[in-house]
Amino acid sequence: MTPELVMTIGQRALEITLLLAAPLLLAALATGLIVGAFQAATQINEMTLSFIPKLLAMALTVVIAGPWMLKLIVGYTHELIASIPDLIR
Repeated sequence: MTPELVMTIGQRALEITLLLAAPLLLAALATGLIVGAFQAATQINEMTLSFIPKLLAMALTVVIAGPWMLKLIVGYTHELIASIPDLIR
């Protein structure tokens, strides 16, 4: 196994991680901005107020993007396991 191959595997793993985390992080960010604007407009400074909407938005995101995320991680895992014979040469 060459250092270039190890770096390629690591880079691909980081790309998959970023692709899997991005929808959830973007949903939490958008929800946080909306709730923050609402709190600023109404002057309600309750820290726990943003928790439930973020939780619901992330759950909705998992429901919507979950099949794609699962397909992505299963495809990567299958690709990685299938490449094991080539890695041990």
